Amino acid sequence: MREYRLAERVAALAAGLWLAGFACSRSGVPLPIRNLPLPFVEPVPAGPTAFQPVAYARRTPTPDPIRASLYPAAQPASYAVQPGDTLGAIAVRFGVSLAALQARNPTLDPSRLEIGQHVEIPMPDGEPPGPTFKIIPDSELVYGPGSMDLDIEGFVGSQAGFLAAYDQNVDGRDRSGAEIIRLVSQRYSVNPRLLLAVVEFTGGWVTNRSPSAFRQGFPIVYLSGRDGLYRQLTWAANELNRGFYSWRAGGSDVWTASDGSAVRAGPGINAGTAAVQQLMAQLYSRGEWQRAVGEQGLFATYEAFFGYPFDWAFEPLVPPDLTQPDLRLPFENGQTWYFTGGPHGAWDTGSAWGALDFAPGSVPLGCSSSTDWVVAAAPGLIVRSEDGAVVQDLDGDGHEQTGWVIFYMHVASHDRVPFGKYLQAGDRIGHPSCEGGVSTGTHLHIARKFNGEWIAADGALPFAMGGWISAGLGREYDGTLSHAGARMEACECRASSNAITP
Repeated sequence: MREYRLAERVAALAAGLWLAGFACSRSGVPLPIRNLPLPFVEPVPAGPTAFQPVAYARRTPTPDPIRASLYPAAQPASYAVQPGDTLGAIAVRFGVSLAALQARNPTLDPSRLEIGQHVEIPMPDGEPPGPTFKIIPDSELVYGPGSMDLDIEGFVGSQAGFLAAYDQNVDGRDRSGAEIIRLVSQRYSVNPRLLLAVVEFTGGWVTNRSPSAFRQGFPIVYLSGRDGLYRQLTWAANELNRGFYSWRAGGSDVWTASDGSAVRAGPGINAGTAAVQQLMAQLYSRGEWQRAVGEQGLFATYEAFFGYPFDWAFEPLVPPDLTQPDLRLPFENGQTWYFTGGPHGAWDTGSAWGALDFAPGSVPLGCSSSTDWVVAAAPGLIVRSEDGAVVQDLDGDGHEQTGWVIFYMHVASHDRVPFGKYLQAGDRIGHPSCEGGVSTGTHLHIARKFNGEWIAADGALPFAMGGWISAGLGREYDGTLSHAGARMEACECRASSNAITP
């Protein structure tokens, strides 16, 4: 079933598109999307937010990395054609000439672009690479082992800034600023230390008790209709994920700065640094971006708060020889469900294509109550059960930041398994629904994390559930499951071709 969280709905409306169907939506674009209003960024004033680096005995950052073996090898920067695109518009978007774009794609017919067709993007002639300075280790991007020691409430309270006194209603409940930081960290699997550094660097919310009236509404970026800390943070976390997972998957080395100029990643950076460079490109012009991703930029803010970021490094975050534990299909034996969504965003549009969708066959199309049961894919402890989401920790240590975790989404509140319960494989979790985000149809969205990193379902470590192995077909939601010579393709339908029965 296709779901629309707020970020996706804003992007869709801005593009003038109507999206419909059965799965959980993501743009499918491997490069940053420029269909949101250009951000306005108020310069960070001198004073309490203008941090000076702390004098720490620094260890050498991570060596020049090779992109993780769990992901495809690096490919030339490419862009998936979207509705309404022309070759000229694509050239403008990425700051290259139409002639250079045509030369890079000699077999492309400009008059017959197809939605989803990939266009390779050349780097503008003479464009220098960005800084090689490493900002954070990969483990400081994710909500992983290194984030477990942070007392978010204690830290926010100790700084006594605007964030400490802030509260906002999110999902029908009043939440403090610290609670919103934690909520976004959990949902997007982004490190709360990094989110706190971003909120401080852009708007001074952590230490400044009285930000400007503008900054009180837009602590990170001006986006129409996206005021308030929660909407600001979800946008930023999504952009951080976009940079991180795009880099992991061998995506673009080129981003478009807020002034429309192209900025290029420096050689030898790691995925965590690429994530910060991507976010800063959305906020700043090229010259400002150079400062923001250098030693006096976000890095200095982070260091003033938490010390040298590479002292927090947990490496390797995802071992190259990682194997998946045994998983069963997440529905009861003898019950027929339908494979409705191939590999797509695990959470929102920026994360790895780590999720698959399944819909029960016992209810009509659309959002209907279902008596079918989602069941545990493996033994493990329930460490989160709220707002349509159930998170199961497979290593039993009680932390979703470590080891293997299974994420079940759109689980109805009625009969949902409670926090703290240990389940065996096949034990009941709850009923599929449209709860959690906005979904057009009752279904289950299932994804995996390891040490806080979303694991792609179309990479070298595909989903393996009950002998069925996932694979991608190059576009989001397009994918297959294969088992013992049988192969089915995801379909936003209910047919014998996508029916699956444990």
